Amino acid sequence: MEYLATSEKFTSFKLAKGDKVIGELNYKNWFKFNAEIDILNSKYQVEPKGFWGTTVEVKDGKKMILKFTMNWDGNILLQTYLDHEKSYTFKHAGFFKESFILTDPKGTELLIMKPNFKWNSLNYGYQITTSEILETFDEKNILLLISLHCANYYMSMMMGM
Repeated sequence: MEYLATSEKFTSFKLAKGDKVIGELNYKNWFKFNAEIDILNSKYQVEPKGFWGTTVEVKDGKKMILKFTMNWDGNILLQTYLDHEKSYTFKHAGFFKESFILTDPKGTELLIMKPNFKWNSLNYGYQITTSEILETFDEKNILLLISLHCANYYMSMMMGM
């Protein structure tokens, strides 16, 4: 399936499949990683933890449902705590044709994200292609939006923000 994430003012991203908005990722401040994810009227808080903020937690109220940490090799390790615990890896791929990939523990690609920047409108976004496997996941929408956050997190870390 094809999804498109587009930004408005660099602090707000909308994720859509065709004309249908799936959810939003809204940053409180561009220089911080605190954000709110809104999916079908459910709101989740995204909060960095620790001195360096290298671990980020996603909470539904007070309950942590997901966390991710940037590993020493540049990959981001995701752990979900929804119905049952699952692990994923979010990694950067390519240099000239930059993209990001979300995989399961077996290395199966679940989604590929390709960033694009439109200089004329100063809009930033991502084209996201998901696998048939990811489309069957109950947690698909939260994984799509947290992958969007991971891509922004990765890019800002690489730019030294």
